[in-house]
Amino acid sequence: VGSAAISAVSLVDSINVLVIQAFSALAAGGAIVCAQYIGQRNKEKANESARQVLFIITAISVAVSLFCLVFQKPLLRLIFGSVEEKVMRASEIYFFYTALSFPFIAAYDSAASIFRAQDNTRGPMTISMISNVMNIAGNAIMIWAFHMGVAGAALSTLISRIFCAVVVLIQLRKEREGQEIVVRDYFKIRPNWSMIKRILGIGIPSGVENSMFQLGKIMVLSMITQFGTASIAANAVSNTIAVFQTLPGMAIGNAVLTVSAQCAGAGDYEQVKYYAKKLHIIIYGLMIVCCLGVIAALPAVLHVYSLSAEATAMTEDIIVYHGICCMIIWPIAFNLPNVLRASNDVAFCMILSILSMWICRIGMSYVLGVRMGFGVFGVWVAMTMDWVVRAIFFVLRYRSGKWQHQT
Repeated sequence: VGSAAISAVSLVDSINVLVIQAFSALAAGGAIVCAQYIGQRNKEKANESARQVLFIITAISVAVSLFCLVFQKPLLRLIFGSVEEKVMRASEIYFFYTALSFPFIAAYDSAASIFRAQDNTRGPMTISMISNVMNIAGNAIMIWAFHMGVAGAALSTLISRIFCAVVVLIQLRKEREGQEIVVRDYFKIRPNWSMIKRILGIGIPSGVENSMFQLGKIMVLSMITQFGTASIAANAVSNTIAVFQTLPGMAIGNAVLTVSAQCAGAGDYEQVKYYAKKLHIIIYGLMIVCCLGVIAALPAVLHVYSLSAEATAMTEDIIVYHGICCMIIWPIAFNLPNVLRASNDVAFCMILSILSMWICRIGMSYVLGVRMGFGVFGVWVAMTMDWVVRAIFFVLRYRSGKWQHQT
């Protein structure tokens, strides 16, 4: 439905991703605690930690959703006040429906992380696949058949996330072979503050790290709005396509976290190192295939979008550059920290990521994009400079061994 709609969804999703990444990080903190107890063969505490993960993350998500709904318009105008009025109106509509979905995506993330902690990745994958088919079909019907525009896209997202949450919570109640954690009587869960403290002790630093990372992206996006609608649209489409180049790393990153946490819980750090090396080799191989595949398919993919010639050219340059950097830097910058987090070395990961984000991603985006005139491409170069700094210091931390025995 045009560049204004693409821009609106992109702008709002930068906020949505910030919130969802915070939920995901908190859920990952819970998964680490569950996996460590599983590694210790402590089934009772593994189940109790799962109950507390569901309780605290759902409670936080409801509060965040209410805040976003109450302060919807002031929040959008504070962050994106300089955009065209047509883009702003569409942003307000999209944000309203997606904010309603926060508790459901948080519940899904929590339950899915509990499944992954006990090595069940197939269940969440199947639910997610069905949900995404529902979302795509819903988008097609509501946008093309009912002409609802961004409201249709947002409503379809809300419905699919409700489906995800309901199904995964039902699955978590069932006893079956290989499922050590079973959670029932959701409304009878009461806070266990000592367990919540441990979960948040891991989840909050990761959540702060992810949230600051996304906040940095929002601040950078505010710079991009100065470059015009073509740059905003190119950045939006590039972000969507770029995700496919990093998919193997993000997917197997969950395995790195779970496997490392179970080994760390058992106190076997030689196994942690063994699996870290093995999984990173797999990640590099798959990312090379994925990145080259996306670059090869780029002309056909861009044909799907109704972009201007200027925005299309920008997107091509960004995706080729991003793919090259992904094949070289991304796994070390974003998967190696999962090894450290699995051993509770979360404070180092948080501090390094925040400093690198502010200095490189935000600072150099301003220098390259605004001051030196490279525009949206300069912003993406600054992002990869952040990756380089992260990769260097995470390798040094890993080699030092200081991350071990913190569980």
